[in-house]
Amino acid sequence: MIAKQPLARRIVIAFTLTTLVVSGAFALSIVAVVHFIEEQLVSEALSREMDTVLSEDLPRGQPPKLDASTRFFASHLPRYALPEGLAALDEGFTELVRGDEAYYVYVRDIAGERYVLVEDQHEFEARENVLFNVVLAGFLLSVVGAWGLGWLMAQRVMAPVTRLAQQVRHRDQLHPLAPPLALQYPDDEVGHLAAAFDSTLGQLRQTLERERLFTSDVSHELRTPLMVILGACELLDQAELPAPARQKTVRVQRAAQEMHELVQTFLLLARARPETSALGGNATLARVAQEQVERWAPLLREKGLHFECVEEGHDSGLYNLTLLGTVMSNLLRNALHYTESGVVRLVLGHGGFRVEDSGPGIPLEQQERMFQPFVRGCEARGEGLGLGLSLVKRICAHQGWTVSVQQLPPQGSCFQVVLGSDPA
Repeated sequence: MIAKQPLARRIVIAFTLTTLVVSGAFALSIVAVVHFIEEQLVSEALSREMDTVLSEDLPRGQPPKLDASTRFFASHLPRYALPEGLAALDEGFTELVRGDEAYYVYVRDIAGERYVLVEDQHEFEARENVLFNVVLAGFLLSVVGAWGLGWLMAQRVMAPVTRLAQQVRHRDQLHPLAPPLALQYPDDEVGHLAAAFDSTLGQLRQTLERERLFTSDVSHELRTPLMVILGACELLDQAELPAPARQKTVRVQRAAQEMHELVQTFLLLARARPETSALGGNATLARVAQEQVERWAPLLREKGLHFECVEEGHDSGLYNLTLLGTVMSNLLRNALHYTESGVVRLVLGHGGFRVEDSGPGIPLEQQERMFQPFVRGCEARGEGLGLGLSLVKRICAHQGWTVSVQQLPPQGSCFQVVLGSDPA
């Protein structure tokens, strides 16, 4: 459990536990030493008093000269009759506890006779309790002080690490001109960590730049042949062609148009650096939906599917036409591929839209994976590579939108896109 705690808290816990163990051991050693010294000193004192009583007081017929807290007993002297509870004690020093009372007892046997000195521990116990309370207070104060000192040390130790983490998380670190982090820290463990981050971030910047240049170059180079294909399709559309040839021309034109839109999307994403904000636009959700309905409704109905576009709420936001069109187009294409019969619905609402179908649906355990590149459903159809939903996820992440999928009863899927407020 401690390993899962934040590092600063682990430092405080470790510091406090160390102090707890050391202070506890020190306090216990004090208690043990006090008890040992108590036994030795009291035993020696009672032994000397017993010698005095036996060698001086009793031979002279005088009562033992003892203080008020000490009493003398002898087994053969009626005046100092020995209580029954003391007769069974072993010879030597003993501590006797009876209820709330505690006594020091010293027993000496001489010629079959037993002599006993009993001293009340009340005063000594009072002083001992004061000492133990002081030790306990010192122990508790040391633990509290260790916690406070550990917290201060943790804050000071973690300050450069926290600062480094904030700098690494900042989006400006992916900028090619971002200053090195290692120069801002001394040559210690944190400085070495900053140098490692510099190396990794440098490699990441190079990789992102190569990807951006590749995507931009490929997309740019594809625009010219695509425009040639689209121009040729327009010329063929104006010519007198047989019905089969015209159908093929329409398919080529539609495929070229889709590729042209994808190229535009890739160009926009490639030119938008990670540190830039969402791309704005001037297209409403209704306008984008109308264009996609005109494009996909014939294909859906041609497959025998019932298609409908429903407006449940009005959305007045302005969005990027190319990016929003690509998102909606990919979701409708996905519904077309995976729905063999039934209905496909495009539902527009305030702040977003959703695409519903009556296809086989997506199991709950696979729903998150469907947005990963090259991942296709269990009943994959067509010649797709599993990049459509991945592109949708990437566009939504860049624009600040969210896309999710859920199962529809009794079967089917619902892809919902929640649109943020794009800058106009």
